[in-house]
Amino acid sequence: MTHKKLVKDIMIDVFEYPHIPYWFTIRQAIGIIKKSRIGTEKPIYPIAILVFDEKYNLMGTITPECILKGLEPKIFKPGILAEFEGADIENAMTTYEAMMFNEEAKKRAEKPVSDIMIPAKIYVSSNDSIAKAAFVMIHHNVSILPVLEEGKKLVGVVKIFEIFDEISKTIIE
Repeated sequence: MTHKKLVKDIMIDVFEYPHIPYWFTIRQAIGIIKKSRIGTEKPIYPIAILVFDEKYNLMGTITPECILKGLEPKIFKPGILAEFEGADIENAMTTYEAMMFNEEAKKRAEKPVSDIMIPAKIYVSSNDSIAKAAFVMIHHNVSILPVLEEGKKLVGVVKIFEIFDEISKTIIE
């Protein structure tokens, strides 16, 4: 049995999904995420925010993980905990906590989202199958995909949750 649903059947319209220009700050992105989670009748719970340029071309996405990494002090480079042992790890975590909840963190939140976004490189077509979207998400380790129409016009996004719902219906039924 072939599954007939296409990406366009489950995608969220681009204008209904949270999006910001690349010059917005991390602080503004935080506000957009919080507003879209609690400020709407039908919360979208964005797993990413779309980032556009001035001509409304998609540049990338911002995830909560990107935001947290953007707020992280530069001294905590990737893999730094491997350099610590025992009590030093506890001291490092105490320092980390203090640095994530201080005035410097508020200053780091003024960086533009273009500094922390994930560049948009992977897309699906609105006429692609849901299975293809699942394959792309799994093999590129992404949980949101921009959806293009006619190979260039961004028309929406598809999230892993919608893909999961469609595939799980088949499994459960």
